[in-house]
Amino acid sequence: MSFAAMMAVALAVDAGLGWPARVYARIGHPVTWLGALIAGLERRFNHGGPTRRLAMGTLTVTLVTAAAAGPAFALQGVLPGGAAGVVIGGLLVWPLVAARSLHDHVAAVARPLSRGDLTGARGAVAMIVGRDPATLDAAGVARAALESLSENASDGVVAPLFWGAILGLPGIAAYKAINTMDSMIGHRNARYEHFGKVAARLDDGVNLIPARLTGLAIALAGYSRAALRVMWRDAGAHRSPNAGWPEGAMAGALGIRLSGPRIYGDRVAEEPWLNGAAPDPDAAGLRRGLVIYVRAMGLCGLLLVIAAIGGM
Repeated sequence: MSFAAMMAVALAVDAGLGWPARVYARIGHPVTWLGALIAGLERRFNHGGPTRRLAMGTLTVTLVTAAAAGPAFALQGVLPGGAAGVVIGGLLVWPLVAARSLHDHVAAVARPLSRGDLTGARGAVAMIVGRDPATLDAAGVARAALESLSENASDGVVAPLFWGAILGLPGIAAYKAINTMDSMIGHRNARYEHFGKVAARLDDGVNLIPARLTGLAIALAGYSRAALRVMWRDAGAHRSPNAGWPEGAMAGALGIRLSGPRIYGDRVAEEPWLNGAAPDPDAAGLRRGLVIYVRAMGLCGLLLVIAAIGGM
């Protein structure tokens, strides 16, 4: 069967349905299941000196990845051939593609921001970013939302589809396990510096190609040579080896600046600007960013269909 076709089915179902709230309330979500496993292992293993923490972090990465990929490999082995296998496989990995939920979360920021409701926009953006929303003005809210939209277009959509198209169910399941571990334990602080190091480095590796593909998709969706120019020039200055590519592309496509200094709790992170000579985004820019995102995800779906047809 075609793994690319399977991913196209998953993307189409997610675009139409997302992950329904009633389903989430009843059974949760595969990422929350992984999160519970990661949290339990972290509580059990993350103590002692740096060497022990590094070793136990490596063990945690191995166990969590195996717990995700192992059942997926077994399921893939019993799928029927042909179209039935493609559809069933697509439905199985549908929860691991977050295209609809990402759009809806960012749209929830754009709506109050467009009405001039800064309080409502701050509340909505707090659901998707880690910085203190009380410190954000309207431009800061729009900037934070666009950065989240761009980075998570890669982490939440393109990268899962990429690894799923190459390796099928085990590929997308393993990717989601790695990415979830990075978001939970891949932080550079006293608690996770050693325990989460392997998770963070592995996440950097598996996102290397997808992040750059996402930046290219955003540039094409925005019909923007400036997006390619800004991405190529500024991505390397970003604190992340990968996030600067889709964020830089979005900044160039919209003609605005992203990243820059931000506040996390009582700490100011002095980050460089992407497309720093451009103006700050506003509510209209955020809405245009959502349009570009939808086009980019549609382009990804089209490429999956073309790959599936080519592999038949």
